[in-house]
Amino acid sequence: MPVREIRTASPPARTVRRRVVRVPPPPPAAAEVVAAPPARGRWLPSVALAVLLVLALTAAVMIGQRWYGGRQLDAANQAALAAAKQTTVDFLSISASTVDADLQRIVGSATGDFRDEFTRGLPQVRTAVVENNVQSRGTVLRAGLVSGDRDSAVVLVAADATVRNTRAPEGRLSHYRIQIDVALDGGRWLVSRLQFVG
Repeated sequence: MPVREIRTASPPARTVRRRVVRVPPPPPAAAEVVAAPPARGRWLPSVALAVLLVLALTAAVMIGQRWYGGRQLDAANQAALAAAKQTTVDFLSISASTVDADLQRIVGSATGDFRDEFTRGLPQVRTAVVENNVQSRGTVLRAGLVSGDRDSAVVLVAADATVRNTRAPEGRLSHYRIQIDVALDGGRWLVSRLQFVG
């Protein structure tokens, strides 16, 4: 019996087509925006640092001014206190042998109404000191600032004075409490008022 060749038909080959989708590249500006961090986030630390620096400098200036002002006030108060103490010694220390120099020293440390008033009474004071042969020496025991600023001050002084004269040749000790107002005048602390308060 003859052999027949049977051929089976192979299935037709399928063509696979790939779809290629082309995406256009982003525009340059958009790429930069995506790549770079937001501008606000980049500048925020620098702005905060600048603000903190300004605040720190302002605080330093204010503290410095307050410190300097305090130092100036302390220096003014100490100078006023020293002037009041010296004036007290000058006022209570007078001698018949040096009366003119003693009185001029008091006038030189006075100002305003006190200077005018003391100058008017100077001849009578000089006469009394010379006629009674007065020898007086004053000593400051304590002195305290009642009030004061950079231009003026009120000082309370406790002082002793040993006074010798024709009536008390051995000397007599006297205690004084004196209130002295001083004012800055021409760069010097001068007495503008002197009164005995006890």
